[in-house]
Amino acid sequence: MAQNGSEAGPLVAGVAGRYASALFELARDERQVDAVAESLNQFDTLLKESADLRRLVRSPVFSAEEQAAAIGAVLDKAGIGGLAGNFIRLAASNRRLFALPDMIDAFRALVQDSKGIVRAQVRVAEKPSDGVIEEIKASLRDIAKADVDVDLVIDPSLIGGLVVKMGSRMVDASLKTKLNGIRLAMRAAR
Repeated sequence: MAQNGSEAGPLVAGVAGRYASALFELARDERQVDAVAESLNQFDTLLKESADLRRLVRSPVFSAEEQAAAIGAVLDKAGIGGLAGNFIRLAASNRRLFALPDMIDAFRALVQDSKGIVRAQVRVAEKPSDGVIEEIKASLRDIAKADVDVDLVIDPSLIGGLVVKMGSRMVDASLKTKLNGIRLAMRAAR
């Protein structure tokens, strides 16, 4: 227990956090956490690949009935059912589809926390080779003393190097930051 009386764990707040927590507890009680996570990941992939689906999820123009019918058709065609399918349908009928991407992220955080997996974001200027990615993961595992799930973000503005965020820690070893530091030092030397 944390000092404020709540259980220690990932911070999930707001509408997305409440929905994700309820789904996680239900999935855990039904011993379906991995199946629900897989189905939510499948829907998230569909969401990322389809501009029309993103528009349906985000737009307040569609009525709850229209959203529920359209989401139902998408879920049926994709073969997403069970707890995850019912959860997505509930979000549609409650006019909460706009928060669904955040709900999925919050659910993932709860799953990772329950499995002792630490999440890290690694920003790099260009996509590294698989070998370099494995070296980064191994280094982060050594630091975290736990399994690490790495979100790789390509950010060409970094020029080179990398920026790693893991929990509350951040290491910025990007060329952009180093060049800015040199520029500031040269201004101060004038």
